Amino acid sequence: MNEPTEARGERIAKRIARSGLCSRRDAERLIAEGRVAVDGTKLDSPACLVTEASAIVVDGKPLPDTEPTRLWRYHKPRGLMTTHRDPQGRPTIFASLPAGLPRVISIGRLDFNSEGLLLLTNDGALARRLELPATGWLRRYRVRVHGTLDEARLAGLAKGIEIDGVRYGAIQAALDSRKGSNAWLTVSLREGKNREVRKVVEALGGVVTRLIRVAYGPFQLGYLEPGAVEQVPARVLRDQLGGDAQAKPARGGDRNRLRARAEQDAHRRR
Repeated sequence: MNEPTEARGERIAKRIARSGLCSRRDAERLIAEGRVAVDGTKLDSPACLVTEASAIVVDGKPLPDTEPTRLWRYHKPRGLMTTHRDPQGRPTIFASLPAGLPRVISIGRLDFNSEGLLLLTNDGALARRLELPATGWLRRYRVRVHGTLDEARLAGLAKGIEIDGVRYGAIQAALDSRKGSNAWLTVSLREGKNREVRKVVEALGGVVTRLIRVAYGPFQLGYLEPGAVEQVPARVLRDQLGGDAQAKPARGGDRNRLRARAEQDAHRRR
């Protein structure tokens, strides 16, 4: 009987992603570029299994030790790109995050003019898994729309819609309020294709003037201030992700920062 793959080790790209250095996809790119070596041998393919005893080097430097999986809630402001580098030189979230965070990866994206909840993690493999539509996590948005939208057509989005040859899955859209030519909607979806909410609203004859993500799966934006970051407690992470989160309690510095941020938020709400 063949020995299970898990007993022989794990794929090198997954190990690199778990170190928090980069995503699994970026790790595969590093390998293809000949920038990764295992036990002194430069790799040219990600089809390599490694163990805890393997000596892994990336760009001539030892791979950082694998840290426990950690997750943060981040309130992305408008006017930031969800990328490490922008060819047009626009500001990015990663250049705007508070000092003291380890290297993190965003779980999904919000476009330049969108705001609200963005999840960050130090685990590239986890980010990849939670982005997949198969995960089935609901994304919920508050959307301000200019234009008159037909409520029957909004209700019809529950059956999905096709726009310019692209099929979008079921969308729950409810009209919350209307004032003149402006309205607020609550929109919930599971796929989250590129600019999906904006494209769907435009197809119905409206224009999105503000888009705020208020929930991603079980995690809520809540009272998090724009630009603020808060770590999800290890217990909550374990409850929501099960065996995918080998999380440990936050370190002392993290606990102090979280406590200070909570006190600041409480003060603002008074």
